Amino acid sequence: MSRDFPRNPLEKEGFRLIFNDDFNQSELDLTKWLPFYLPQWSSRERSKANYRIENSELKLLITENQQPWCPELNGEIKVSNLQTGVYSGPRGSKLGQHRFSEHCTVNEEQAPEHLFIPQYGYFEIRVKGLATAENVCAFWMIGFEDHPERSAEICPFELKGWNVKEKTCILGYGLRAFSDPLIQDEFFEREFEYDPTDYHIYGFEWSKKGVSFFLDNQLIHHSSQSPSYPMQMMLNIYEIPQKNSDGKKEKHYPYEFSVDYVRGYQRIE
Repeated sequence: MSRDFPRNPLEKEGFRLIFNDDFNQSELDLTKWLPFYLPQWSSRERSKANYRIENSELKLLITENQQPWCPELNGEIKVSNLQTGVYSGPRGSKLGQHRFSEHCTVNEEQAPEHLFIPQYGYFEIRVKGLATAENVCAFWMIGFEDHPERSAEICPFELKGWNVKEKTCILGYGLRAFSDPLIQDEFFEREFEYDPTDYHIYGFEWSKKGVSFFLDNQLIHHSSQSPSYPMQMMLNIYEIPQKNSDGKKEKHYPYEFSVDYVRGYQRIE
């Protein structure tokens, strides 16, 4: 029997809605989402998202014939990602969003795109995670990084499939500093008694005073730290290859990360 946590009302007291995608169209809304993953380090062609929309749900997919997004820097890892902005310096430079390796240099220059780059507000998703050992699902925000120090991450939902047990799971959430000298890493992996493979709501309120993290509308952590620059949304599923005891890679294709909705609000002052 499903134990899905119900959808929140669209209206939120004290806030006005500034971003909403219920995925109720047959095609992805490209005025809201760029269907690539950090294309400056790879290319739009190699990092393009694998997905479908059905029954008003987004399914981010990893399939058997899908290729690693950036084998030169990230090995055999596959990813399907949507993001709400992109920025890079010229080809050959080191300027670009989420420079996850010291070896990152721009392979494909990206013209700046600002589809949804807010500063402060309340943001939430309603999603089903996966319990498969090869997968990580996540919803996070990163600095637009037009200046390298504007690079922190706010993450309310990082689920590693190998951390899902019969009645509990370990959920990742918090802040990461990267190159922001004003932020300290404050990221947690904490056990909760619930099944993340049912639908649940993950959210955070971000203000000048800090960031509060919520699971199914319940406060689970408050940080007094607050990145002070615009940030963009990142929504994705990864395949991180694992090996079983005899050394053979286990595959359970296709992997599907189901997303019911994504919302963003601005506090009414």
